[in-house]
Amino acid sequence: MPPSRLADRCNRIVQSRMFEVSIVVLIGANAVVLGLETYPHLGVVGPPLHLLEWFFRTAFVTEIAIRILAHGRRPQDFFRHGWNIFDFVVIAAAFLPGLHGDSAALRVIRIARVVRLVRFSPGLRTIVTALLRSLPGVGGFLALAMVTLYVYGMAGWLIFAEHAPDEYGTIGRAVLTLFVLLSLENLPDLIDQGMALSPWTLVYYVSYVLITANLLLNILIAVIVNSMEEARRLEMTERMAVDEDGDGVPDEIDRIAVSQHLDDLRELVAELERELRIERDEPTARAHREAERAKTPLPRSP
Repeated sequence: MPPSRLADRCNRIVQSRMFEVSIVVLIGANAVVLGLETYPHLGVVGPPLHLLEWFFRTAFVTEIAIRILAHGRRPQDFFRHGWNIFDFVVIAAAFLPGLHGDSAALRVIRIARVVRLVRFSPGLRTIVTALLRSLPGVGGFLALAMVTLYVYGMAGWLIFAEHAPDEYGTIGRAVLTLFVLLSLENLPDLIDQGMALSPWTLVYYVSYVLITANLLLNILIAVIVNSMEEARRLEMTERMAVDEDGDGVPDEIDRIAVSQHLDDLRELVAELERELRIERDEPTARAHREAERAKTPLPRSP
């Protein structure tokens, strides 16, 4: 088969809905097999599961090969997208020398196949992209949170070290106690414990809750929400840049232009219908007036 025809056929396969659904079903079945292998006593089920693993490997290798061949004479274009690189690495890593049997590395690689479901869901892709884009902001948030925990941990060690050594005996225990306090589950117990020492300890806990549970967590939510908006705009921009028909105009703009032309045509047709209806109604009204005039008797002359 000529390379161009092979690329066209592979491209049609990749673009088909059935191909995408088949890969999703295979990934789901692979996840089920991985779950079954966690049971210790499989008995006669063990060998079929091992054969299914090789079937999944063959199917995924075939998938990657078809998607690479779909790029025709430029197979390197396959590696321009991050998700394609991830798929290729996850599938190819299972064939690395030394990975065989039930090694932990091989199990991690097989589990990573399930993550490939993300690429087939636009919503999940947007969330993952947003999380990746929020890493710089999250890094700044974590630095601020660590400073806050350290400062309050040192203050808690100074206040409660002798009274509550299990919670504040060292800086490590104090920071761990304050980290668990982020969930606010042990707040009543700690407040009661502090009130037994001094009522002023209430200022310590109230200020900590206001700064961490309210201010810092709201900052984190704002960072993630902002990253979600950026990820949505990025995905819309990527869709706008797709030009499958090769006319030099992105397909999304083509669809918008076609929609606008259709709206203009609808308005033109509606206007023509109104004009034709007026032209049809005028002869009918003229004939009706003449008929009425003919029925009316003429006045007699004196």
